[in-house]
Amino acid sequence: MPSKSSKTLTAVLVLPALVLTGCPRDREEALTLGEATAALEQASDAGQAEGLTAASVDLSTSFTIGQAVNDGALELRTFIGSQLPCADISLEDATLTVVYGAKPGNCRYRAHAFEGTHVIAIERNDDAEVHVHHEWIGFTNGVVSLDGTADATWSFTEATRRVKHTSQWRHVQSGRVGQGSGDRVQSLLAGGLAEGIQVDGERTWEGERGRWDLGIDGVQMRWTEPVPQAGRYTLSAPFDKSLAMSFRRVDDDTISVTVSGPRRDFSFDVSKLGVIAERE
Repeated sequence: MPSKSSKTLTAVLVLPALVLTGCPRDREEALTLGEATAALEQASDAGQAEGLTAASVDLSTSFTIGQAVNDGALELRTFIGSQLPCADISLEDATLTVVYGAKPGNCRYRAHAFEGTHVIAIERNDDAEVHVHHEWIGFTNGVVSLDGTADATWSFTEATRRVKHTSQWRHVQSGRVGQGSGDRVQSLLAGGLAEGIQVDGERTWEGERGRWDLGIDGVQMRWTEPVPQAGRYTLSAPFDKSLAMSFRRVDDDTISVTVSGPRRDFSFDVSKLGVIAERE
């Protein structure tokens, strides 16, 4: 039988182990309002960059499937010129260089006012798949500006478009910047192309505060709104906290966003203009 002193020693040795293996979440620092706001601002900036590039990618889809790539590019030049007379368009083989705002006339598409340069190269055009390479140079809608490249692939059997990009963007009003990459699958909302797109995938970027990793799960985006109207984001933030964001439409001008993190949730209203206000 162990002595009384050995029992005491055992208790002393076991107690720290119990303390160390307790619930670390209970001691994790709670999400602050400042962190939740910063995360929502970053997600909003990324969403607005997504909307701008998605609109310009959508513009470049109007050519006949299955014809030679040079013929597709010629058809696309005619279509872009008819939609955006402000554009100066040059064509070499199957590559178009489009400079928006170089001429007078309309420069709006999917409610975005385009300005800057967009290079579009049709690389594959057959009944199975279409591949188009994009490059944006000083491209902006007045809300965000970006430079970068993307490869868009259409799957007609699944009625989806996959977009893999590398870009750097800047929120014009605030000056916030980001540089990174992403891989998303886009499909149409129930109301069709005129309404918007659903997005699933991921984006990663480096901002002024560090690295952000965004998981995108079934988010529904209208063309010009800064945040989705439905779906879910998961966000790994540079302040070492994992967050979740859910979205709910309040009215035609407002979307409610709930940011959930360690031990606390915050709710915000986001307007079409991107104004963020904490919900009381």
